[in-house]
This record gives sequence, structure tokens and C-alpha cells, in this order.
Amino acid sequence: MTGPGTRVPLGRVGGPYGVRGWVRVSSGTEPPERILEYRPWLIERGGTWQPFEVLSGRLHGKGLVVQLAGCDDRDQAATFAGAEIAVPRSALAELEADEYYWADLVGLEVVTTVGEELGTVDHLIETGANDVLVVRGDRERLIPFTPGHAVVEVDMERRRLTVAWDPAF
Repeated sequence: MTGPGTRVPLGRVGGPYGVRGWVRVSSGTEPPERILEYRPWLIERGGTWQPFEVLSGRLHGKGLVVQLAGCDDRDQAATFAGAEIAVPRSALAELEADEYYWADLVGLEVVTTVGEELGTVDHLIETGANDVLVVRGDRERLIPFTPGHAVVEVDMERRRLTVAWDPAF
């Protein structure tokens, strides 16, 4: 499980919580505790991805705290700090037509309806009203991910996103 597209990032380990090996987790799922439903977790450590079993987890403040199998004390928990959490692509639910996981949009080429290249999708931001594409090219652009409005077409085969967007913005 090392190729791109075989795993989808869902969060990041913050650091140790308490003295019994629990870790703080920042979740990218909605709602945040949904990350606890996915199995197995793949955690990047030392440049390699390793599967980990989640023994327990719960909401705590603005994030989550999680107990991982084999992580029994604060020193072990500290070794996970900053590690990315992903799951196998096969663990995700199938989507309806015209639905996308954020991870699928990252890296898409972004062009205007007249063919002007704006750059590629670097990441997305959740704003509450709608998600926003962060497009990096000659400069950074923030484009609302509003299919049928700003987003005219998402072509996953060509890895291209067409937008009705003035390049001056």
C-alpha cells in the first residue's frame, strides 16, 4: 500500500495525551469523530506507512484522543507526534455521481472556461457556506467549490477542473 491513490489522508497525530500512551488527533472528517469508524489506520512513521489498530477514542475539547494498539506510555505516544493518518482507499464509501472526496480533487489542473491555466488544486478549505479550492499557479487563488456555478466541470479522467473564474481574481 504505497502507491498514490491507495490511501486517503484523514488526519494527523498531535502529540501525547496523559501518561498511558494515548495521543491527540486532529481529524479531517466531518464530523471529526467519524475518523474513529475507519479501519485500519495507516500512520506514516519514518517515511513508511504502518497499519495500527485503534483500541479506543473519544472527543476531547476541539479534537480527539485515541489509544493505539502497542502504544502504552507517554514516551511511545510522543514518537507519533506530527504523523499523518490515512486509511486504505477501499475503506471509503462509494460516492454518487458528481460527488468527490477532497483527496480526489487535490492535484487536479484548473483551467477557465476559455482554457486559461490557473494552476493546480493544492488543498481545500471548509468555510461553512461552501468548500473553497486553494489553487496554486502563478499565484494563489481561492475559488469556491460550487458545482454548476464557479465549478463548471470536474473531469477525473483528464485530471482537470474547469471553472468560470476571472483569472484577475
